Amino acid sequence: MLSKTWTTETLAKALLPRKSWTPFPTAGDREPWSTVHSAIRDSHVERATAALNLDWPALPATLFLDFARTGNRRNYERVSFGRRTTLADLVIAECLVGDGRFVDDIVNGIWAICEESFWGIPACMYMQKPGPGLPDIEEPVVPLFVAETVALLSWTVYLLEPQLNVVSPLIVNRIKTESKRRVLDPLIERNDFWWMGLGENVHPNTGKLRRVNNWNPWIISNWLTAALILEETEEGRVKHVTKAIHSLDRFIDPYPDDGGCDEGPSYWGRAGASLFDCLEILYHATDGAIDIYAEPKVREIGRFVYRAQIANRYFVNFSDASALVLPSASITYLYGKRIGDENLMDIGAWVAEQRREAENWSLDGLARALPAMFSYQEILDRPARQPLPRDVWLPEIQVFTARDSEGSPDGLFVTAKGGHNEESHNHNDVGTFSVYIDGLPLLVDAGVETYTAKTFSSERYDIWTMQTAYHNLPTFNGVQQEPGEEFGASDVTYSSDETTVSFSTNIEHAYPKDCGLQSWSRNVKLTRGESIQIDDEYTFDNKPTDLQWHLMTPSRVAFPEDGFIQLTAASTVEDLVSGKGWIRFDPNAVEVSCEEIEINDERMSGFWGSRLTRISLTSKSPEAQGSFTIRVTKER
Repeated sequence: MLSKTWTTETLAKALLPRKSWTPFPTAGDREPWSTVHSAIRDSHVERATAALNLDWPALPATLFLDFARTGNRRNYERVSFGRRTTLADLVIAECLVGDGRFVDDIVNGIWAICEESFWGIPACMYMQKPGPGLPDIEEPVVPLFVAETVALLSWTVYLLEPQLNVVSPLIVNRIKTESKRRVLDPLIERNDFWWMGLGENVHPNTGKLRRVNNWNPWIISNWLTAALILEETEEGRVKHVTKAIHSLDRFIDPYPDDGGCDEGPSYWGRAGASLFDCLEILYHATDGAIDIYAEPKVREIGRFVYRAQIANRYFVNFSDASALVLPSASITYLYGKRIGDENLMDIGAWVAEQRREAENWSLDGLARALPAMFSYQEILDRPARQPLPRDVWLPEIQVFTARDSEGSPDGLFVTAKGGHNEESHNHNDVGTFSVYIDGLPLLVDAGVETYTAKTFSSERYDIWTMQTAYHNLPTFNGVQQEPGEEFGASDVTYSSDETTVSFSTNIEHAYPKDCGLQSWSRNVKLTRGESIQIDDEYTFDNKPTDLQWHLMTPSRVAFPEDGFIQLTAASTVEDLVSGKGWIRFDPNAVEVSCEEIEINDERMSGFWGSRLTRISLTSKSPEAQGSFTIRVTKER
């Protein structure tokens, strides 16, 4: 989509010279900074003032080794990310006040980061030949947070170079030297970083070829920033941008035409939203010459985020996505403005209204803090609205959502997916569904726990959240679905009208070939204002020894009489509660039981609280061929 038109020759003509590229005001350009919203100004200056004379926390080798020794990622990340967030706060505050009070602490932060052996995190050591452990400084690699770091330092140079030079010209030289060695040179010299999509693009754990995921645009947005700001020659800038565009096409070209993000809506923030970051950089760096916002695929990618909203902070959360999401107000609004989509602009205004003065613009890095600060008042001035489409069908990723009424969380909401089990951040969940009532969770996808060494290893599917038995799916003879692109849905159909929505798929091929399953047809039907019905029809080679249907809920579970499950509201997190409703089934066909799953994980408890409940419906007399139905309603 990009590199066919934008070659080295065409870019050399279109790319603005470094001195002419001014996407944002620098700290020396005082007037624009005086217009920044007072809430943003006050919060950043307050945090930066608290960081004055900071004794920058150490990153010792033993802390880096914690991941290799115990699998814990967070201990190192808290310190490393904390350093970078503090530096961003200091930089923004100095731009806001412009009186030099934060410059020395900015210099200390720059120096501390430049002296780190590795700018990334221990979990990315698989990209180096020695593997997990300490980093080899002689083999520079460029994973996510190396790229994030170089962008942070690059924007610092862009905003504050004269002020840094007053302290010492060696500061900017140090940033350029370290960035060239660690990032810019490797990005030109190597094609084998998997996220580039170049070379053979082999998955580091499975050894299989794969489509690139959110790492591609996320890293490329940082790559473009560093090259455009730090590269000394115009020839060098063109060389970097040419290759970055070539790599970015590896993300755009195979991306689903329906705009669906198979990583889930929370990862859209670093997939589709990072693509927007890249396109904005290219647009401004060429004075609008690179402009692909009219492309249908680019428009659909932007729209995905509001299409995946259930109600308020609840979003469809298949794969490793979180159930509670608050996307970037500025990204959604500005993306919508570029493509002329009122819904996308409206949800941006809604997010801004939710965040208000609590917004910390530095958390997403300076690249997003800057456009956010200079568009905040415009976003706030727009009436806030949740679009909440009545029906969404994404045929390529095979996901649908449906609700009773457009624009309203009231009543019934259902989502289900087909797809396959080699999706990015995959769970073995082909055919799963979720139900919300009045915008509150009733039958849910558990999501994922805090990432550890196990999460992205050969042991991934030993984790309960990744397994079929902990999704709203059947298991039989102890068999669950297996990972791999060959384990997927078939015969997928979808239809929608004013009164009903129907989604059906055969999930047989998601289970092992030798498990004795001949077919399993699942139909999910919403009758608006009335019910959600799940109909399963199945055929085995022989009678299964056991057959179960599993349902995950954050609600309290009761069995008031045969054939009915009553789900009542339970507290989850903050001031949120779960949904309430009824499930009806044939009591002659199954026995029902439930077990509470205690949640001690920091990430998962952040959206479900201390517990989930797994309901199991166990066939009393499994047959080789049969059917089973559950019906979900708001009232009995």
